[in-house]
Amino acid sequence: MTIVRGERSNLHVMMITLTYRIETPGSVESMADKIASDQSTGTFVPVPGETEELKSRVAARVLAIRRLGDAGRPTWPEVGPGTLLHRADVDIAFPLDAIGTDLSALMTIAIGGVYSIKGMTGIRIVDMKLPDAFKDAHPGPQFGIPGSRRLTGVEARPIIGTIVKPALGLRPHETAELVGELIKSGVDFIKDDEKLMSPAYSPLKDRVAAIMPRILDHQQKTGKKVMYAFGISHADPDEMMRNHDIVAKAGGNCAVVNINSIGFGGMCFLRKRSNLVLHAHRNGWDVLTRDPGAGMDFKVYQQFWRLLGVDQFQINGIRVKYWEPDESFIASFKAVTTPLFDASDRPLPVAGSGQWGGQAPETYQRTGRTTDLLYLCGGGIVSHPGGPAAGVRAVQQAWQAAVADIPLEAYAKDHPELAASIAKFSDGKGA
Repeated sequence: MTIVRGERSNLHVMMITLTYRIETPGSVESMADKIASDQSTGTFVPVPGETEELKSRVAARVLAIRRLGDAGRPTWPEVGPGTLLHRADVDIAFPLDAIGTDLSALMTIAIGGVYSIKGMTGIRIVDMKLPDAFKDAHPGPQFGIPGSRRLTGVEARPIIGTIVKPALGLRPHETAELVGELIKSGVDFIKDDEKLMSPAYSPLKDRVAAIMPRILDHQQKTGKKVMYAFGISHADPDEMMRNHDIVAKAGGNCAVVNINSIGFGGMCFLRKRSNLVLHAHRNGWDVLTRDPGAGMDFKVYQQFWRLLGVDQFQINGIRVKYWEPDESFIASFKAVTTPLFDASDRPLPVAGSGQWGGQAPETYQRTGRTTDLLYLCGGGIVSHPGGPAAGVRAVQQAWQAAVADIPLEAYAKDHPELAASIAKFSDGKGA
């Protein structure tokens, strides 16, 4: 059953609308009203200044309540098992005047405070609709899908990428040796693991100095410039910007940014000054979403980082090595490729985590038969029995088969690199 309370016409112009999935042993309607009050003008007791005129200008209001099935087990252990828990998706609109277009204000008012409200056994933010005012207030991606394709020279197929492995421990000259082998293989993209930034055994400046000459020499000889994403994240925005400049001055064009570690302010500071493609790694995201009854959906979370300006966004993939189910990846892919305001604000989706060529056909089918993605394989390339170069060719062959609707086993009969990849990784343990 859906209860509609507010007028919806033209709300996109002046309202920010959040959808909360509420779980409570009490009244869903009362809890919806409490969220709207507590997160805008109200407090735990009536106050003299909360006039009707003030509320009409800045108070949040409940637009709709859509009942969901009741639950018997609470998300948070504030009541015992067996307590009947009412669930509903609730749309609450906040006037733009109350929040403005500042993303920290949006996170604080519309999201951050709701988790502390008493009377709920779970709450999850499942959707967010922003008015057009946010488009002009934030830069969005500088490069996105078209810029990533232009800089890698890849059209009409996925950008094929890999990660330097071992993730930690290689010294600059050892990393450069591996990179030299990979760039000769035809790979389009290489990245530092997100855990690698500037440790004592591999300072960023030394790593850049060892790797970039190989990339530029290969470009000089072949015309192809492999995109290398160096890890530049740092808690100090000034230091992160110095890392950015090291990469840019050496001729690099991409950087790995651990977005949850640097925060909104760090990302804003970097994007305003950057001339590199910003490859967003979302490590730490699982803290916010792994419990299905709490936290927030990626559909909501990704909007903040797209507005702030990430160009490439890691979203796991099909049959990953971590906890996330395939359906979550598909939903994330749809979210990150759906325009917020227009097509220019779409970052390049990055499928990764335990990927090898074996997931290519299902990835292609379930993402709408698109090749607008970066297909990122770590062990699935560098651990290939024939070496990393053979690993790159195997992934390329898998995508050729996927797009042509040819079963991988059939295509592998004439493509030995793919055949060797199937033999090693098809049990799901090799990558």
